[in-house]
Amino acid sequence: MIVAQIWTANAYRNFNYLIACDETGEALAIDPLDHRKCLAAAKQRGWEITQIVNTHEHGDHTGGNDAMIRATGAKLLAHAQAKDKIPGIDRGLEAGDVIKVGRTVELEALDTPGHTMSHVCLLSHTDTPALFCGDTLFNAGVGNCHHGGHPKELYATFAGQIARLSDETQVYPGHDYIVGNLRFTLDREPDNADAARLLRQVEAQDPAQALVTTLGLEKQVNTFFRLHSPSVIRELRKAVPDLPNEPDAKTVFLGLRDLRNDW
Repeated sequence: MIVAQIWTANAYRNFNYLIACDETGEALAIDPLDHRKCLAAAKQRGWEITQIVNTHEHGDHTGGNDAMIRATGAKLLAHAQAKDKIPGIDRGLEAGDVIKVGRTVELEALDTPGHTMSHVCLLSHTDTPALFCGDTLFNAGVGNCHHGGHPKELYATFAGQIARLSDETQVYPGHDYIVGNLRFTLDREPDNADAARLLRQVEAQDPAQALVTTLGLEKQVNTFFRLHSPSVIRELRKAVPDLPNEPDAKTVFLGLRDLRNDW
């Protein structure tokens, strides 16, 4: 499996992706908002885009569909419940569905509600797994729930699915928000040396050559995975005085998500 992460350099800081079979040159595009850059990248590499996956229905992820389909004839895949939200879906995805690309690539659809209720992530069936996570998981952060989602569903997705993936899983998010997210982590957990070290590393990075984190690293620097940290709970209590003495993970997650909305 070959992965091309495409930096759009737009105001929303989107990442688009091409995933290709190294034997056949067939490729799948994930959320190809910047269809021109995606098409150019495929042409440069000699790949043929035959499928498109939208992780969810928001326009900054679906906005390139029409142009991409006109240029390639690719089939459009998205969450099965998004058929009334994303025009022209050829295949509705449910949890556990496998998408094949060429002869060598298999991607498993995960049903991951929270950012929206019709969100999918894609998990590669490779020796080193890769998670294409749209707006569910970001580097050092999580998606918001403002436009059709719910924070309780997002927590359930994290606790029941994302956190259970192997620490070696590579993380490919839909946006480059790593610097702001690390600053939020350090605001919540000022003594997190791993987050401070990573922030120094990525503050000046070129998003066109972005660091690819792993789930193991995320568990060290992403405050939404650090729900039992005494520092996180102590700082959260300053903002939420009625926090229980021993809050459960869900309560901490929801409190952090609420704080992040206005941070």
